[in-house]
Amino acid sequence: MTNRASSSSINIQDPFFYQLRKDAQMIHVFLISGKRLAGILRRFDRFAIVIENQGQEQLIFKHAIASISPAVKQDVPRP
Repeated sequence: MTNRASSSSINIQDPFFYQLRKDAQMIHVFLISGKRLAGILRRFDRFAIVIENQGQEQLIFKHAIASISPAVKQDVPRP
């Protein structure tokens, strides 16, 4: 008996990463070590992502990532 899920597996990462890259907005990458990285998603593949922050690119292996979220823009209250 073949596993039907393996032949038609759903990839939820790619649409999420494509949208983040298209929007070019700041993201927070939380590593399993507890460290938080911030940057703009530039590239990704099956094993890693590349984020850019202040002109520096950083390669992060996906197995080290706990979660990724778009950075929330904080409105500055006006007097």
